[in-house]
Amino acid sequence: MSANSNQTNGAPGPIISEPQWNAITQAIAGLNAQQLSWVSGYLAGLAASGQALPQSAGAVANAEAAGDAPVLTILYGSQTGNAKGIAQSLQAKAEAAGYTSKLLSMADYKPRQIKAETHVAIVASTHGEGEPPDDAIELHEFLGSKKAPKNANLKYSVLSLGDSSYEFFCQTGKDFDERLAKLGATAVVPRVDCDVDYESEAQAWCEKFIESLKSDFTAQAGAAVAMQQGSAVQAVAAAQTYTKKAPFTATLLTSQKITGRDSVKDIRHIEISLEDSGIQYQAGDALGVWFKNDTALVEELIGLIEANADETVEVDGQSLTLAEALISKLELTLSYPGFVKAYQEATGSEALAKLLEDKAALREYLADRQIADIVRDYPATVAAQTFVNACRPITPRLYSIASSQSEVEDEVHLTIAHVDYDAFGKRHQGGASGYLCERLEEGGEVEVFVEPNDNFRLPANPDTPVIMIGPGTGIAPFRSFMQERDAQGAEGKNWLFFGNPSFTQDFLYQLEWQAYVKSGLLSRISLAFSRDQAEKIYVQDRLLEEGKDVFAWLEEGAHVYVCGDANRMAKDVENALLDIIKTHGNKDDSEAKAYLLALRKAKRYQKDVY
Repeated sequence: MSANSNQTNGAPGPIISEPQWNAITQAIAGLNAQQLSWVSGYLAGLAASGQALPQSAGAVANAEAAGDAPVLTILYGSQTGNAKGIAQSLQAKAEAAGYTSKLLSMADYKPRQIKAETHVAIVASTHGEGEPPDDAIELHEFLGSKKAPKNANLKYSVLSLGDSSYEFFCQTGKDFDERLAKLGATAVVPRVDCDVDYESEAQAWCEKFIESLKSDFTAQAGAAVAMQQGSAVQAVAAAQTYTKKAPFTATLLTSQKITGRDSVKDIRHIEISLEDSGIQYQAGDALGVWFKNDTALVEELIGLIEANADETVEVDGQSLTLAEALISKLELTLSYPGFVKAYQEATGSEALAKLLEDKAALREYLADRQIADIVRDYPATVAAQTFVNACRPITPRLYSIASSQSEVEDEVHLTIAHVDYDAFGKRHQGGASGYLCERLEEGGEVEVFVEPNDNFRLPANPDTPVIMIGPGTGIAPFRSFMQERDAQGAEGKNWLFFGNPSFTQDFLYQLEWQAYVKSGLLSRISLAFSRDQAEKIYVQDRLLEEGKDVFAWLEEGAHVYVCGDANRMAKDVENALLDIIKTHGNKDDSEAKAYLLALRKAKRYQKDVY
């Protein structure tokens, strides 16, 4: 009874040691219901046969204790899961090579441990305006502080993930590289900065890094154990059939506008059928959507560069027509400096060359322009393959899932803002939003996959209070949270902070929220409709107004979730939370920051921002 009780509360029991418990929870993190069922059956079979599954945590502990066998520590800082996926791939390669390794989210890593490390791999994404993702903040700040220890014995390498359309491209990875070097560490493989099409570069970096460590690591006795564990992991992973590279062809069921006729926003409720896929997802996960570009836009572009739509081009080793490549393989709605540079080289435009010399002017120029705008501004005859080479591969868009499978079963729901605006005399639409909201008809096919988000999860204990802060389309995951809590029969209190321009035009899912209030599942709701009065009111203002009760909920153990705009809203909300902690917790600035950091480390303060 006591062991079961402890497990329910998220703590090791007398039979399971704390290191073993940590290894178990890390191993099963992110598995869906189907995968967990498979694992439970697998472990039950081992128990019935009397076999014991070798544990990598123990192997690592033994290697560290012995002091003569090196250990590769793989640390990842990830907002959406891409960095974690690369880190897992690196560990698989390390184990296949016979290396002892340990894989950790930076959120679970004690920064001071860096002084004891001998071999470290860092995989880090960059968030917002050059900022580290939430799980990397503490380590990032520590390595940049005076407390960071020297470590001349450390060998490392950094893989950075970013998006070159942003000014501070791969800044977090650059920071880690610079700070480790200043501490005396040696980069055995130079840092690699990856753009949105990161897969091939990331795998090449993994292989180079593993090869660089060969002289330090010998084939250890634990290699056979690692291979056995790898087989089990692969069997579990096989249950997730559909991935980013092998998406499921789903069916669009509904695309319904849920803002009013006079709203300044066009927000759609999207329903997609996952029937016969076996796909499972959790509240907090995202759905990846592969989209197709507008055929009218493609036709215009081909005309602008005076090319032939049927001409054969090569994209990532695949032969297809220019029209096919532009419709389904290449990014046309997001502009970035790399395209301008390649297009300038192809056209020889002196005006573009001058623009490239002024980074500030270039950023301003690209802010509202898509690829077609650039070509319209600087028209030229360009060979089809040359133009294709100037474009970067299309990338799927990730949307926070707005439903729980406990309620919608083999469907998945999304809440999408249709990007649709006029600029420079032309209509502009977002790539994926235009596809889902307008170009794809109901009953049409769309390729999708689930992107797990382990950094945005409901509390394991359904009695835990929850505070949800989600203006605009940031409401999406909280709809899934409430559906899930409803299905669980959760007793924990729930408080929603929601904002948008107008109550009458923009109260998304209004009837659903009112029903939750009436049933008592939604304990409180605080609304901020910015344009319904002379003075604009936002969710952070409502937080401050309700500060005393917000802090009381925090003291009761509430988890806080924030979803929406990263650059402004999320920062304003965090500042409001710090003010609340200072005012109602009677703390100074440093104490308030420490309090919020403790919430983040305990996974009680989680953000899904973009």
